[in-house]
Amino acid sequence: MVLRYLPFLPLALALIGAPALLFRNDGFPRMRALKSDLEHTREENENLEREVRRLRAEVISLRDTPAAIERIARDELGFVRRDEIVFQFGRMQ
Repeated sequence: MVLRYLPFLPLALALIGAPALLFRNDGFPRMRALKSDLEHTREENENLEREVRRLRAEVISLRDTPAAIERIARDELGFVRRDEIVFQFGRMQ
């Protein structure tokens, strides 16, 4: 009599064991968290790749365009040409 139900024993164990394995802390919830982390990392990589492309274009511009070099010298370093007159005004209160 018991031997007749023996083939169903692995099926019963699988039906009970599989959900227990899937919903453990390191099962299905962990997989969802890892997928979310992967998506976040991919978005961050895309943003960084765009930033790298922008910086490479800026490097090429600075290397090849005198106007870009002059703009940086004027805006960031405060340089002026020899024939220019600089006016400095105090802050108004």
